[in-house]
Amino acid sequence: MADEVKHTIEPQFWVDRYGDYLYNYAIVRVNDAEKAGDLVQDTFLAGLKAKDNFQGRSAERTWLISILKRKIIDTYRRNATSRESSINEYQEDISDGDFYRGDDPFKGHWLEGKGPNSHSLMPEGELEQDELRQIIEKCISLLPPKLASVFIMKLIDEAESVEVCKELEITPSNLWVILHRARLKMRECVESKWI
Repeated sequence: MADEVKHTIEPQFWVDRYGDYLYNYAIVRVNDAEKAGDLVQDTFLAGLKAKDNFQGRSAERTWLISILKRKIIDTYRRNATSRESSINEYQEDISDGDFYRGDDPFKGHWLEGKGPNSHSLMPEGELEQDELRQIIEKCISLLPPKLASVFIMKLIDEAESVEVCKELEITPSNLWVILHRARLKMRECVESKWI
């Protein structure tokens, strides 16, 4: 049986090797160039402080991404708690079951007539796909911070519902309501800009 590959760590090459990748990863999630740059710097600093704990079981880039993810989640938390409105703004009675069909509310199935128009979200060429990506990024930036955090973590990063609830300190029913509101706002925004 072959020995496991033991990865090494070379901080002197991080900026050249991973700077652009980490920056692009961060900018998509925080939609703020200055904040993304700060997060990458914070990631490098945290990596330097923790380099003696690096065990070599994962690649250097993977390890740095995991640090960056923690930094981004911390940003989501700060944004969520620093808002003037309380979390009660996002709570509502969901007992009427109008949001989703099926047993799992997190699967994202739209009720008939409530989802985006299929023709409005089907770009045919690369130019249209790039334009749609830019519109989606713009629409995410217009979401309130808590909605944006949940939307990015659940639908872009594909985090498990339990993880999102734990990281943002919300209940599953709050997650459901917040995700529903984020989807509605995104649908309205994308449809208004994509025609």
